[in-house]
Amino acid sequence: MSELPKTFDPAEIETRWYQHWEEKGLFAPERPDADPWTLVNPPPNVTGSLHIGHALDNTLQDVLVRHARLKGKDARWVVGTDHAGIATQMVVERQLNAKQQKRTDFTREEFVAKVWEWKEESGGEITQQLRRLGCSMDWANERFTMDEGFSKAVLKVFVELHKQGLLYRDKRLVNWDPMFRTAISDLEVESREVKGHMWHFKYPLAGGETYTYVERDADGNVTLEETRDYISIATTRPETMLGDGAVAVHPGDARYLPIVGKLCEIPVGPKEYRRLIPIITDEYPDPAFGSGAVKITGAHDQNDYGVAQRNGIPMYRLMDEAAAMRSDGASYAEAAARAKEIATGTPATAAEIDALNLVPETYRGLDRYEARKRVVADIDADGLMIAVEDKMIMQPFGDRSGAVIEPMLTDQWYVDAATLAKPAIEAMRSGATKIVPKTWEKTYFNWMENIQPWCVSRQLWWGHRIPAWFAEDGSIYVAESEAEAQAQAGEGVKLVQDSDVLDTWFSSALWPFATMGWPDEDVKALGRYPNDVLISGFDILFFWDARMMMQGLHFMKEVPFKTLYLHGLVRAADGQKMSKSKGNVVNPLGLIDQYGADALRFFMAAMESQGRDIKMDERRIEGYRNFATKLWNAARFCQSNGIGASTTIEPPAAELAVNRWIIAETVATVQALDLALADLRFDEAANTIYQFTWSRFCDWYLELIKPVIQGEGGVPATGAGADETRSVAGWVLDQILVTLHPFMPFITEELWSKMGAREHELIVAHWPMADARALDPEAAKEIDWLIRLVSEIRAARTELNVPPSVRTKLRVDEADTDTRDRLFRYESTLARLARVEGIVERVRVELGVPSANTPDVDISVLGGGAQVLVDGVRYTLPLVGLIDMEAERARLTKAIAAAEKERDGLAGRLNNPSFVERAKPEAVEKARADHAEKAAEAERLSAALARLG
Repeated sequence: MSELPKTFDPAEIETRWYQHWEEKGLFAPERPDADPWTLVNPPPNVTGSLHIGHALDNTLQDVLVRHARLKGKDARWVVGTDHAGIATQMVVERQLNAKQQKRTDFTREEFVAKVWEWKEESGGEITQQLRRLGCSMDWANERFTMDEGFSKAVLKVFVELHKQGLLYRDKRLVNWDPMFRTAISDLEVESREVKGHMWHFKYPLAGGETYTYVERDADGNVTLEETRDYISIATTRPETMLGDGAVAVHPGDARYLPIVGKLCEIPVGPKEYRRLIPIITDEYPDPAFGSGAVKITGAHDQNDYGVAQRNGIPMYRLMDEAAAMRSDGASYAEAAARAKEIATGTPATAAEIDALNLVPETYRGLDRYEARKRVVADIDADGLMIAVEDKMIMQPFGDRSGAVIEPMLTDQWYVDAATLAKPAIEAMRSGATKIVPKTWEKTYFNWMENIQPWCVSRQLWWGHRIPAWFAEDGSIYVAESEAEAQAQAGEGVKLVQDSDVLDTWFSSALWPFATMGWPDEDVKALGRYPNDVLISGFDILFFWDARMMMQGLHFMKEVPFKTLYLHGLVRAADGQKMSKSKGNVVNPLGLIDQYGADALRFFMAAMESQGRDIKMDERRIEGYRNFATKLWNAARFCQSNGIGASTTIEPPAAELAVNRWIIAETVATVQALDLALADLRFDEAANTIYQFTWSRFCDWYLELIKPVIQGEGGVPATGAGADETRSVAGWVLDQILVTLHPFMPFITEELWSKMGAREHELIVAHWPMADARALDPEAAKEIDWLIRLVSEIRAARTELNVPPSVRTKLRVDEADTDTRDRLFRYESTLARLARVEGIVERVRVELGVPSANTPDVDISVLGGGAQVLVDGVRYTLPLVGLIDMEAERARLTKAIAAAEKERDGLAGRLNNPSFVERAKPEAVEKARADHAEKAAEAERLSAALARLG
């Protein structure tokens, strides 16, 4: 046994123990005959640094993997980082910009070399930070989504999907990020409400034709009737009018029935070349919104794209990669003439339509917003602008670049996600994989059942380059290597590899099996697939989790994980989402520096309640640091009283009720922990071990055994009872250290090592067996009674302001034989813990016949006092002469009235629908919490007043 320092210092032990665990390979101990248990870490971006969400996610994973390891399983926690295509390219380009360089100053190969150089020097900072958190990951087998083995798996999957017709190239509308000049997915787009404008323009009817425009009210009465030679449309993006292919109205909109099928003129560009477009019907336009007529620009709007597809309307691209108006191609006159031919039925290929530049020379090369100003001014100058109104609009932004996203018609590679989703839907319905909490199933099914083709190509230089080669005749050859592609094309055919790379989520979708050695190894036969559980934030359910389900089932013919646990977000203390712009982001490394990793980890686990968001509360973290200190001091107390490491896994033999009670309590705690962890109830598991350690062991058991193990003059007591108690206490402390280890690995390992000689480190110890035979109802009944009696007496003394130094009598009314025996058996314990001296039985007091146990009692002590009730027996603390009874009644009455007034005032606010509906959610939640607090206070004070009798 090594003596513990007086002060618990997390920083010193955390660094020392983590280095020891990693150097000795204890995160992946050799257990060839054990049951395999696998968990893969959501790979953080190689550019990333530890944020509070990572702290939550990885704490929960570490709890499970350490628990599985302690259960004797061959637990493997796969760790690695994602190459993060856009994010990493952005970091390296910024470094170049700082040196007045840009990416295009280098060849692709030179730039990629610079990214690898950056990765070796600066990438992976987050992996060091995960070590600070205590994550027991298999670092010896760390993976990277661009390493050789993983890249091999990516290429194989791409080629196989293409062979099966599940991956193809197509021209479709995508979200285009003009800063990065690449397509991004719907999930990487943030829609924000911003101030904008709605412009209303006239589209003149061809040849000056007119019609009678009629508006009616809900009863069919005419409210407006006039002759018009135009159709009115409204738009928030006038610059896209140049690519209009039609104007659409709802088939049931009677206002426009006279002109359906006729032509109207786009009111912008040189007048002699202005294009005519048809007026069509489609279900998309809403007659109640704006004019009810919608211009259809299929190449630059997602909704318009669907209308154009349904109605065979040509889609003309107006912008280049930087979202500036196109400046390539033939003159506008030539392009407009060709577009007119196409509109009148002349056949045209998709490539020819895409090549047509319908931007007039006066707008070519302009930024889209500058072009917008020019277009509006020119239309207004022609007298064709009806009105402009200020309007809040939803605008899409790239989540990384912050640039306004432009819908763009481009050639990209797509995965047939709808086909891949079917087995993934069935697997979830059948229970092959279950989602916890189950409430997320509906969201999963809704997204998967309506899934769109998955665009997997990105116009970047950093990433897995798409294994496709183009020949001059337009043929495409897909293969795992250029040599294989050349063999397909034939000798002498010149090939050029696709310059695009794969979406990062395409490669990370293979994480559960590609990290295990697939395709070179049979990972299923090796027991490495499927994973037992996957833990992730709900925000990447579609980014990553669902895509792993699709790819895992397709290539491994089995679900990638048996359970998917989705946790919530960590929010600021006021409930708001954390963001740098709000200045409410919390740095977990700073919290570790201040309180220790164990305290932060315990906070995360204790607050995680199956998917509910967590509110940041630094006071709770401080409280868990105090919990660690309490455990430290308890271990020091044990050491000073001859209590050390247990020599047995089984509970020691025990005769004393207090020892039989704590053994039973330990077993019950282990049972509750096993159930909570099996159900992934992290909060319940953490609070179970917390309450047992703090309350049952530290506050009660150690206090109850002091007389047994402490002798006179600092010399430990001896004898059978003392030996038994030391043996039991050492065993219980060991069980605490083992069961607390998944949550607080550092302090538990340190205490384990200091309490005596061990065969092995705690990280590879044995999880306790919850043997129900150790449960002892009689001992539990007796000690629980004692604890409740002491607690009630303490509460009464505190509520009535009885000074701690004052000892009181204890009167018991009508006690049965068992209670009477317990009272006198534990009289010294009650004197020490409840500050009472002299137990008085009220036996026929009225006749002046005192108890045989207290023959010389002064009957005056049986006057008024505080009353407590335990198991139907009434106990009284005579307080006459010790406190001012009337003053206490007055104080309590006044305090009750104040608490009830505040309680009722808050209830009134909460019962007011106006407050609940209009106030900020955090204000409503605070009012509810305050109401509950005041209601409890009023109840507690009322009970105290009632005690006075």
